[in-house]
Amino acid sequence: MQLFFNPDITQKDELVTFPRDESKHIVKVLRKNEGEILNITNGKGLLFTAEIIQADMKQCIVKITSFEKQPAPPYYLHMIVAPTKMNDRYEWFLEKAMEIGVHEITPIICDHSERKVVKLERYERVLLSAMKQSLHLSFPKLNEPITFKEFMIKDLKGSKLIAHCEDVNEKPYLQKKIHSRQSVNILIGPEGDFSKDEIEISLENGWDQISLGDSRLRTETAAIVACHTVAMKNQEL
Repeated sequence: MQLFFNPDITQKDELVTFPRDESKHIVKVLRKNEGEILNITNGKGLLFTAEIIQADMKQCIVKITSFEKQPAPPYYLHMIVAPTKMNDRYEWFLEKAMEIGVHEITPIICDHSERKVVKLERYERVLLSAMKQSLHLSFPKLNEPITFKEFMIKDLKGSKLIAHCEDVNEKPYLQKKIHSRQSVNILIGPEGDFSKDEIEISLENGWDQISLGDSRLRTETAAIVACHTVAMKNQEL
């Protein structure tokens, strides 16, 4: 199945017009013609079936023939991940997290962060491409970058887990700290890890320390391992 995206489509719509860039992709690149069927999502859990009634590169128009709603996921995963020095590594994390399953992403600026400015529009495009490729129907919430200290005062639902590389006595593996059908927030630090002050602040604010394994992982690898672990835990249902 090939999946297309239109964020403005609703269950009440009969006709939908694609923007110019998507129209060009449908008509010129994919060579779609009148009468052909498209599968479309609005990124909110809905899958629409539509027939092309005007195959125009500037304004492709489709008629909705049916729709179905995807069941809500049994868990909620919020990944709070520090931007990496090399931007392509963070984009790789976004792509793979979207494929595996993630519901919210927050770039967090830490004491050891080398990259403090991010381009959310670029990140959104990476997530959108991965969503269509992996046939997911829900687009994750992508938050504005925030500093570590500002994030610590946020009121979050679910478990609050921080992965770091410091040697401590009590640091269980992630899979032992999560349960299926749970909301979970996971903090992943920058290349230089969280500072000792940040770790202490997190503990004071109710975050639990976790380990992602015995190997020392890059930021983006650690984030993907966390996503996959949570997803697999929810496959046990």
